[in-house]
Amino acid sequence: MAVLGGALRFLRLGQPQAVVFDETYYVKDAWTMLMTGEARDWPENVIVNGTSTPVNTAFASGDTDHWLASAEYVVHPPLGKWLIAVGLKLFGGAGNTFAWRASVAIAGTIAIILMIRVALRLFHNLPIALAAGFLMSIDGVGIVMSRTGLLDNFIMAFALGAFLLLLIHRDWARRRIAERFAIDSTLRSARWIVRTRHGSTRLMLDAHGPMVAFSWWRAGAAILLGMATGVKWSGAYFFAAFCVISVLWDAWERRQAGYRFWLASGIIRDGIPAALYMVPLYGLTYLADWANWFIHPDSYMHDWAANHPGEGVSWLPQGLRSFVEYHVEMWHFHTTLDVPHAYRANPLTWPLQVRPTSFYWEWLDGHPGLCSLDTSQRCVAAVTSLGNPLIWWLGSACVIAGVVIAILRRGDWRIWAVLIGFIAGWLPWAQYLNRTTFTFYCIVILPWIILAICYVADAIRSRASTLAWRLTFISTLAVITLVSAFFYPIWTAMPVPYDFWLSHMWFDSWI
Repeated sequence: MAVLGGALRFLRLGQPQAVVFDETYYVKDAWTMLMTGEARDWPENVIVNGTSTPVNTAFASGDTDHWLASAEYVVHPPLGKWLIAVGLKLFGGAGNTFAWRASVAIAGTIAIILMIRVALRLFHNLPIALAAGFLMSIDGVGIVMSRTGLLDNFIMAFALGAFLLLLIHRDWARRRIAERFAIDSTLRSARWIVRTRHGSTRLMLDAHGPMVAFSWWRAGAAILLGMATGVKWSGAYFFAAFCVISVLWDAWERRQAGYRFWLASGIIRDGIPAALYMVPLYGLTYLADWANWFIHPDSYMHDWAANHPGEGVSWLPQGLRSFVEYHVEMWHFHTTLDVPHAYRANPLTWPLQVRPTSFYWEWLDGHPGLCSLDTSQRCVAAVTSLGNPLIWWLGSACVIAGVVIAILRRGDWRIWAVLIGFIAGWLPWAQYLNRTTFTFYCIVILPWIILAICYVADAIRSRASTLAWRLTFISTLAVITLVSAFFYPIWTAMPVPYDFWLSHMWFDSWI
């Protein structure tokens, strides 16, 4: 699946040979960071062969050295740009558009492998796990965001990697709790309490069980989530949500084993100690992402404290005082951004792909590529950040169906594995309904859209006959595949006749 997904992401990765959407910020920032150590301002126009030319046009043609000496006001942490810079360094520099996007393509391909591992941990079924990776491979948002030099793909990959580590921690903690219960329950001093609930009676051991707060898996998850936040602040929501669900999962395993004080022990013996090392690891990772800002004396607002004595958080050293004030300014930007934009999309509509983002749309001369099939029409190339509609619509329906299934099953911890991505990656945006946001931000919840489909698929598999299950499973994947094949040209800037492009615009809001 990773080979298929990688091919869909890397083939023609250098096309279009143009600055696509917010690549104007992130790719140029990454290039100046690589060249000078910090992001630099750029002029709007430059003189090329005696003619005033838009700087993006010059940049895309390989004329990439027109940055200014002044540091740029950057409103996102630097790690994502540094990752793009690694691709620029390894694959030929800013003169090669393939290099602009190499790092995001690598991240998107790695995410497919992580997706398979997560689904296998949850459902213990190889066909479902492979289907999860397949859906990740062929979805339009996943493909477009892996072929464009933006930041959000990195957040998705880091968050998915952290989630996998927390699932591994859960399995480790579950084994340890079960092993300890087997010992505690045979002790002479063991005391048992009768618990009655919903008409059923159960013996609960009057004990706390082992401490499972620390594992290297949890430590690794904290670091990955610190890196996600070092790409964009929205990674902080994943850290908060994942930490809570991880502690609750461990507490639930205490209950399942038979410990009486399962919730209190989960919070006191696991939750608080876990916070005491995960929060510092997370914070230090985030701080380390800014190392270059501290090193370079001409970085943006580096000398703010020296120029504003007595202002800000006065008890901090000058460097940290400037750092905090920079963050205050960033926070003000993000919480007040309300700029009109043609592709602005209400966050509540993201899962339904109501208003996808057009990254690139150009008329082409001649009839290259698929345009040769109809020379009577003008030729266009487009990059539209639109998910496979069937994946997103089916996934949204499966979230609701999954909740119903979980209620009927009672106590299925896996439903929280499905819902947590929505809680962390989508729900927080409900507080910013008036902010300028775009549908492509939904890339961070794509893994959990797919997990919702897998959850319902697993429920069907456990109840349907083998023949009915296979027919449903294979036919659904086949139809989704055909839809992805249909949309692939407008995800990847393939030259197509205008009417062919228009046939993909199923709704007016997609144009």
